[in-house]
Amino acid sequence: MAAAAQPPCPAGAARIMLTGDVMLGKRAVPPLSVATAGWSGPVLAGCRHHFMYGSQSLAGRAVDQIMPYHCSPELYEGWVKDARQYVQLAVAANGPLPQQRDFSYPWGMALPDMQERQPHARVINLETAVTSHLTPWPHKGINYRMHPGNIPTLTAAGIDVACLANNHGMDWGREGLLETLDAVQGAGIQTAGAGRDLAEAEAPAVVSLPPDAAGSPARLLVWAIGHDSSGVPAEWAAKQGRPGVFPAELSPAGVRHLAELVAAHKRAGDIVLVSVHWGSNWGYSVSREQRWFAHALIDQANVDVVHGHSSHHAKGAEVHRGHLILYGAGDLISDYEGISNYEIEAMYPKETYRDDIGALWYADVDRRDGTLRCLTITPTRLRKLSLTQPEPEDVQYLLATLDMECRKLGGSHGVRAVPGGRWLELVLEEDLPGGPEE
Repeated sequence: MAAAAQPPCPAGAARIMLTGDVMLGKRAVPPLSVATAGWSGPVLAGCRHHFMYGSQSLAGRAVDQIMPYHCSPELYEGWVKDARQYVQLAVAANGPLPQQRDFSYPWGMALPDMQERQPHARVINLETAVTSHLTPWPHKGINYRMHPGNIPTLTAAGIDVACLANNHGMDWGREGLLETLDAVQGAGIQTAGAGRDLAEAEAPAVVSLPPDAAGSPARLLVWAIGHDSSGVPAEWAAKQGRPGVFPAELSPAGVRHLAELVAAHKRAGDIVLVSVHWGSNWGYSVSREQRWFAHALIDQANVDVVHGHSSHHAKGAEVHRGHLILYGAGDLISDYEGISNYEIEAMYPKETYRDDIGALWYADVDRRDGTLRCLTITPTRLRKLSLTQPEPEDVQYLLATLDMECRKLGGSHGVRAVPGGRWLELVLEEDLPGGPEE
């Protein structure tokens, strides 16, 4: 049976593509060990290094010998000192990487999917510093970076907004953040959630949307904030005259501050999105504090979409008063291949947390009132450090997980697979037999 055609964006709506964590550098945190072919030393949960952005080893060869730009493979953690060991693990898990690779390689099947879906805006959480700065943030032990020369990896995917308010944007200090801002903005990609001073960190990214049927202009306004529950150091907060990130304050005062910012920028027809890095890496539960804050942004701050991330796996979505809340978009690009987290696996079956199964979230948002018209989800699987088509059992895992978690959160009737399609969709009231549109 031929695959079903992707559903068009409804009239009067804007299609926004959202992703979780895009990690194109290297990172390590203890404790962990892995037994794989060719390597039996300590391996660190979350040690992330995409082969494009470092002097990595590929089947005994340094990737920097065949790629145009790279950073030093040196790591600053207490366990592993050479990032090339992590590429060895990925190769041991899924085989050698293809010989011919370009800047678009990490995106894999996501590129034709985005081309087919034609989102009006593409928003990612870029959890990587883009810098060749040599001094990591002291005593952090988790440091991501990619060489600025590899910025075409982001432009290859047509990214419009890179959210930087997370726990890796300043891994290489304020100098590294300044270089990140120069590199990303210099490539024509807008940034949100970090800046050269407080004013820039709190300023929204502004994406022009196609005019509506009446010819009225519209924009997507994106704010990004990072909460300390995800590991964002308090010292990273931007201040007047000091580079840094926009810290999240999950309190009435924090809601009021964002409401003031939205009121100062939002015009008729604009869609407001707040991207928030919060919570732990593992687990499906959503704290009462997070739910209160997300609801308050919609109820009190005139926010239309809440885009949450930090969990290494996809979490549930909620529809609150017609508005979309993603509590955890999940990892998209990382280098977890071949790395086992025995602490997690000792408590849960391996299929409970699949950080290799990601998602491209396409939200069709009404331009008139910011409510959700449709949410479709394209499952992905990370293999050989590139996004690939998932196996049927991979899709079933994501379907079952999101259906259960979305039903718990409310505002929808879970998630279903589109017959003949390669994607999932959130079931809204009007999608049900006998619903409002029938």
